[in-house]
Amino acid sequence: MIIRQEKDSDHKEVFDLIKNAFETEDQSDHKEQFLVERLRRSDGFIPELSLVAQIDSQIVGFILVTKIKIVNDRNEEFSSLALAPLAVLRSHQKKGIGEQLILYAHKKATELGFGSIILLGHQNYYPRFGYEMTSKYSIKLPFDVPDENCMLIELSEGALKNISGTVVYPQEFYQ
Repeated sequence: MIIRQEKDSDHKEVFDLIKNAFETEDQSDHKEQFLVERLRRSDGFIPELSLVAQIDSQIVGFILVTKIKIVNDRNEEFSSLALAPLAVLRSHQKKGIGEQLILYAHKKATELGFGSIILLGHQNYYPRFGYEMTSKYSIKLPFDVPDENCMLIELSEGALKNISGTVVYPQEFYQ
């Protein structure tokens, strides 16, 4: 398996992969593939953090990490990243592909100078990669979801020191 940056020619295969991965998920609106299409056209898109996992000639996994902000009560803004979505073909799940995509995305984001990633996800999956509840950092997501599903990771130690506030996602997340 190789992990590489997504190319324009991958878009149709990635669309189908995301649809397949979330088809049976209860905690999904089943529209993640459309979110990815919108995010690719957004100011928050970072091509180096749109990654595919490929086995032979088939794309079996995808991860997208985009720019977001944390805004505090004094209206100060701090840069961060959002991980959304992580998708693996159902036929290839539980084989470590998602794990490899996450770790590679962490490495690339760190190389690009980013200090943290925030996500909304399964509370039993992401902590194994170092994700903690955002409430520990006094950071809130703008959605009405359980605290245990709101998580973040500091890619560099102290990246979120003295930072609190609410995550501001690009408008593409709300369309």
